[in-house]
This record gives sequence, C-alpha cells and structure tokens, in this order.
Amino acid sequence: MELRVLNYFLAIAREQSIVRAAETLHLSQPTLSTQIKGLEEELGKQLLIRGTKGSRKITLTEEGMILRKRAEEILDLVRKTENEITMSDDIIMGDVYIGTGETDGVRVIAKAAQTLQGQYPGIHYHISSGNAAYVSEYLDKGLIDFGVVFGNVDLTKYNALETHYSETWGVLMREDSVLADRETISPDDLRDKPLILSQQESQEGSFAQWIERETSDLNIIATYNLLYNASLLVDEGLGYAIGYGNIINTSGNSRLCFRPLKPKLENKMSIIWKKYQVFSKPAEKFLEVLRELLSLPESAEESSP
Repeated sequence: MELRVLNYFLAIAREQSIVRAAETLHLSQPTLSTQIKGLEEELGKQLLIRGTKGSRKITLTEEGMILRKRAEEILDLVRKTENEITMSDDIIMGDVYIGTGETDGVRVIAKAAQTLQGQYPGIHYHISSGNAAYVSEYLDKGLIDFGVVFGNVDLTKYNALETHYSETWGVLMREDSVLADRETISPDDLRDKPLILSQQESQEGSFAQWIERETSDLNIIATYNLLYNASLLVDEGLGYAIGYGNIINTSGNSRLCFRPLKPKLENKMSIIWKKYQVFSKPAEKFLEVLRELLSLPESAEESSP
C-alpha cells in the first residue's frame, strides 16, 4: 500500500467524485480510476460505491470509511515524522502535539507555551480535545506527544508529571431542579435520578465507587464525550450531568448550576507521555519548561514500579 495511493483515495473521499479528485490531483480520470481499482484489489475489498449515470457522486463502503480514518492518521504521522527529521540541528522549531479533555488545567499548558514563545517563536502547538480513552489512543499511535489526564495513570505504559491542579466532581443541573437548593450532593440524592455520565465513567469508574452502585443499577439516561454537549442535554431538562466543575459557565443568564459531591471526589491532573518516547527538539524544550513550572526535577518524575 503506497502513501501516494492513500493520498489519491483521500482526495476522492473528500471530493466525492473521481472527476473532481482527478482535477485537484492533476491526473487523468482513467489513471486515477486504475490506481484506486488496484488498491481495492490489493485489499480484497470494495472501497467506493460508484454513482449511476444520473449521479456521479461517490460514497464510501464500510471498509472505505475505515480506510479513510486510518489513512488520515498514517499521513498525519508521516508528515509529523518528516518535519522532526528534517529540522536543522541549530534551529529549534516545529510542532508540539497535545491531547486533553475539557479542563481549566490547560492553563498549565498555556503557561509553558507562553514561556517558550519568546525564545523559540518557531514552535507551534496543536491542541486536540477528547476523553481519556481518546488521549491514550492518540498517544499509543504516536499522533500526539503529551496527554492531559485525571486520576490514576498506567505507569507501565506512560511517564507522568503530576501537576498541582485538580478537578472536583459535582452535578450540573438546572436551577429549577429539585436538588438545586442543596449545597452539596450525596449518593442518596442521585440513586433514583436520571443521570448523564461520561462514556468513561459509564464503564464503572470513580463515580460508581463513590455512589456505591454498579452503573447497571443506576438510571443512566445518556452518556457524553465532552461536558459541553452534556450541558445542553441538562439545559433541555433531560437529567443531571456528572462531571468536573469550572468547565461550564453557570453565571450570568445561565439556567444551570453546579453542586459538588459530598463526600468530596476529586482527581489530580497529570501530563503523560509514552515510555521510551523519542521527542522532537520542540517537545523536549516543552517538557523542560513544564518541569520548571511545576517545580518537579527529573528525579521527581513518576516511573513504573
């Protein structure tokens, strides 16, 4: 499977037309069609559904959609690798890739980037958002350099710097809900309520331990990946969202309020990366500054048992 042909396939998927893709690639239509047919034969799967004479629109088969996702990841990693290798030894410039969830703790990342900006203006930062599973997946595939996570870290796979920042768990609800007059929320308050949990927590996480129930015994009406989406469900009266505070703005004209859990439940924020990771020079500099900002020398870095 050639990278050149993967680029051809992505062009067709993007344009939804072999004719338009051939024009953007400066290829003849028969040449492009032959290349894609060869790719399908190599994989032993049909990737494209060609339109009828009345419609030339191309759609992807299920296998084609899988290949599109993987091809994008492969080509992104190739470009990242090329940039790291071709940079001059005398000039520190390039890209730092970071995956994180929704948290005000991203300010730690911002402070490190701002500290480096004056001395190394050629370093650029790419922040992608997702849950802990997303961060771990992208770290494992080498698509990001660092991940921002909360709670326990698998120290057999990752190195970690624990920050001074932590997030407190609580309940996001409408101001007219029956629990809104409480200062804190107890397990008994929630056991019969319609709950909106993160996808990770719906698989028996910290919240299940706190409430002392299996998630199968709770009324989980919806799950979410990012809390902002969950806040819209709450605003429409669907249920109570369980998550971190300081993420959704509940001031001003908001109809929502946030109440912390009691007993208190909180998670420390850590910045992690793969063990035996070979960093680019920009990523090395970024890690140096992070250690300085967190007042953690290299000897204080967590390591595997």
